[in-house]
Amino acid sequence: MNLALRLAAQGLYTTQPNPRVGCVIVRDHQIVGQGAHLKAGEPHAEVFALRQAGELAHDADIYVTLEPCSHFGKTPPCVQAVIAAKPKRVIIAMQDPNPLVAGRGVDALRAQGVEVAVGLLGQEASALNAGFVSRMTHGMPYVRSKIAASLDGRTALNNGKSQWITGEAARQDVQHWRAQSCAILTGIGTVLADNPSMTVRLDPTARQPLRVVVDSHLQMPLDCKMLAFPLLAQSPVLIAYAEDTQQRSAALMSQGAELIFLPNDKCRVDLQKLLLELAQRGVNEVLVEAGQGLNGALLNADLIDEFVFYYAPKLMGSTAHGMFAMPEFTAMQQVPDLQVLDVRLVGTDIRVCAKPIVHTA
Repeated sequence: MNLALRLAAQGLYTTQPNPRVGCVIVRDHQIVGQGAHLKAGEPHAEVFALRQAGELAHDADIYVTLEPCSHFGKTPPCVQAVIAAKPKRVIIAMQDPNPLVAGRGVDALRAQGVEVAVGLLGQEASALNAGFVSRMTHGMPYVRSKIAASLDGRTALNNGKSQWITGEAARQDVQHWRAQSCAILTGIGTVLADNPSMTVRLDPTARQPLRVVVDSHLQMPLDCKMLAFPLLAQSPVLIAYAEDTQQRSAALMSQGAELIFLPNDKCRVDLQKLLLELAQRGVNEVLVEAGQGLNGALLNADLIDEFVFYYAPKLMGSTAHGMFAMPEFTAMQQVPDLQVLDVRLVGTDIRVCAKPIVHTA
């Protein structure tokens, strides 16, 4: 199953909106077939592994990181191919959270007399597909906020300058978070201050995520990098707004941007509705690269699932910008708690991955 998970991870950047799945077939203590799902619309992991195993799949053990699908999508249901191979056992890391599957694959296998076990390395399999699981179970993408800061927690100087706080190794590391995300979310403040392109720059053929800008009052410059051609053909831009008092929507759309009107009662973008919209578009993982305003709004609304902090060995002082625009706390019980998942050096910077701790009454 560890090998199956490593195979599944080969699709980290390419399977969206599908889950990442790996499969290994073992007979007489020998691996006779293995495969991974690498791209939506292409065969699933089980199919590749079964093709490699051929007749040796009969009476074998099949290890797969996600329950074989039991419905017709862009490809036929995998569970029928597995049943046709007549294995002895199927060991599944986790049940498919997709309501179209959700146990039906397991039931179909057992109905044909195949022994099935579920749960081996299930936590690891779920973590590999955190976005897909979130979208299928909650109707929301998995939101990961990346923040580059000094050791005293500052993200930009008082004049707005922030390039570059972290070193080259950390900035390259961020490219991998971008590559595995379906969408990159930023705010208009970041666009106006930094004029970023928000693209994946691992190699020229890298899949480009959807770029989403929260721009409540449609201040997006027509000549900004995010709207430059021919990049828009590879990586579309979606602008979420709440009002258009300056009548700029037509000009932005003529530049190739897509606009979506999502106001809340304060004439700001309704962030929860935006994330729901992204989930309906098949977005599994969202990477937030924004300033303290948008990060604070997302945190205050409990819409961030994970943080990736990059701390540079610098001190920027109390007049510099912080990470989150938040209301003043008057008691320590009000302060959000985090669970640290991972700490490591990336070049000369410290990377900390953490999740908010949800306190239940």
